[in-house]
Amino acid sequence: MRVLYVNHTSRISGGERSLLELVDGLPASVSASVACPRGDLERAMKASGIPHFVIPGTAGSVRLHWRQTPRALADMARAAWKLRALVREVRPGLVHANSIRAGLICGLALRGLGVTGITHVRDCLPIGLTSRWSYRTIGRWSSLLIANSRFTRARIQMETTRAPVLVIHSEVNPRRFDPARLTRPAARDRLGLGEDVFAIGLVGQITPWKGQLDAVEALAALRRYRVQARLLLVGATVFIDDATRYDNRAYLDRLRSRITELDLVSDVQMLGEREDVPEILRALDVLVLPSWEEPLGRAALEGMAMALPVVATNRGGPRELIEDGKDGLLVPPRNPLALAAAVQSLWVDPERRRSMGAAARARVLDRFPLKTHVESVLGAYAGLPVSIRGQSTVPGGTDSMSSA
Repeated sequence: MRVLYVNHTSRISGGERSLLELVDGLPASVSASVACPRGDLERAMKASGIPHFVIPGTAGSVRLHWRQTPRALADMARAAWKLRALVREVRPGLVHANSIRAGLICGLALRGLGVTGITHVRDCLPIGLTSRWSYRTIGRWSSLLIANSRFTRARIQMETTRAPVLVIHSEVNPRRFDPARLTRPAARDRLGLGEDVFAIGLVGQITPWKGQLDAVEALAALRRYRVQARLLLVGATVFIDDATRYDNRAYLDRLRSRITELDLVSDVQMLGEREDVPEILRALDVLVLPSWEEPLGRAALEGMAMALPVVATNRGGPRELIEDGKDGLLVPPRNPLALAAAVQSLWVDPERRRSMGAAARARVLDRFPLKTHVESVLGAYAGLPVSIRGQSTVPGGTDSMSSA
């Protein structure tokens, strides 16, 4: 079985980590290669010894913009042209697009080539004309759409796409996210946290819908409960071009201003984008995900794997990951007081935190291990209506194609 994976960006976030873990976990019977732009993901492929090819990238947004939208369309056209030539050279039996944008590129590139393709949908696009066009376009060329949650599938099906939609939840790597790798005192010492500090963490890009402002407001409310807490914000402003849905730079400025207004400067640590997320999670008492509408909530899986109780909002993917009251708590979105009350209920009961964290890790290891994810994806491949066996050997090396 010969599979070519396509990613529209080389910036590594949740979808790219999932791709790396999927390809690394495939059996020897699958000959996998990856097409992506130059950058972090390409370097990660090289470090892992995964055959890969360079195509142009795109940072296009579904928000229409007089300057950025034409540029994004031109980027996708260039990427599609390169990918089409690559597919003719490599002759994969299956092309697996790892995102909606990659799916749009593949839709252009594979037209008339007779190659089976699927698109992995990891985002819930805002309702609008460009979103509807995007979903319908990937649905026309894909033999199958993989959604990362039932919540994401429901959003896709609102647009009545032609392709069937299969839910495969994302995975967590229990070897990387293992609390036994580092002691809690050592993890806290790395971050300058004393044992008397109640550490709350939020992992995610800095953008309004991730709810960092709600977490800050909840921290202020916790002060009224006399909770000596510190909030650790892990993440950066990833998308900052003019066509991005939110003005993330302005949101970051507003976030910092609000922290100052509430006199929380000494109680909030803004750690930026980090590679040592497992070590940071090990230092926490509680992980929060106050997202307004989370497609899945990969950070929740990672926190649960680290035996942390997770307090997440009840709209979106976290409802499918967390059993409320057993291995985490669910609260309404955009409600800092509810978030604070849930966190405070865990602060006053250390034994509940411990038992909830243990149940969370057990649930993740049982339902969301990497092995199960890989088997589910391979099962999806096997169920496709046409043969997905390639015709020739995949050439190796990063320089089989060059970026535009």
